[in-house]
Parts: sequence; C-alpha cells; structure tokens
Amino acid sequence: MKNKKTMHELCKEFPNKTYGELEKYREADRNEEAQRIFTQQENEELKEDQLTESQHKQKELEPIEEDRTIFDEERKKFQDYKEMYEKEHELRQKVEKELADLKKKIDPAHKIQKARESGL
Repeated sequence: MKNKKTMHELCKEFPNKTYGELEKYREADRNEEAQRIFTQQENEELKEDQLTESQHKQKELEPIEEDRTIFDEERKKFQDYKEMYEKEHELRQKVEKELADLKKKIDPAHKIQKARESGL
C-alpha cells in the first residue's frame, strides 16, 4: 500500500503550495488509491469468472466419471440384449427347420408320394 502522507508532511514537501492546493493533492491521491483498489477488485472478479468459464469448457470436453459409468452400464445392457437376440435367432432357425420336416411328414401329398415310391 502507498504510504499516506499527512498535511504536515505535504507542507514540508511542497512549501510554496497553499493549504487548498495541498488538500486537492491529497484528495487526488485518495481517489487514485480508491481507483486502484476498485481496479484490483474488478480484476479478481474477472479472474474468477474466467476460471469458471474454463471449468465449464473443461466439463464439456471431458466426460464426467458418472457419465462413463452410465455409458458402461448401457453398453453392458446392449451386449446382454445382443446375446439374447443371437440365442433366440439360433432357436428360431432350428425350430423352423424342424417345423419344415414335420410339415413334410403331415402333408397328404407327401404321404401319397411316399406310398407310391414304396410300391403301394
């Protein structure tokens, strides 16, 4: 902080100045210091705002750990559903082939054809 001078010190430093002029000098010094303090406060607020903005940008760029966990859980569910689908698909194909064989055995035209082939 700037060393504040008393009126006595100012009178010694500037003996040719009047009391009114010294008072203006002292007031200007006070205003300058007040402006400096105000500027420092504004700079600190700007730094806080900038830090907050940079943190927001960082959050946008980097996934949060919770998001990763949710993503991993969703991926696991997807894998489970994929496995279930593949198993069901295999079972359907197997049943369709068995069903085709059963239809051939039940079909009357097929029975007649077999009977003819066997000599009946």
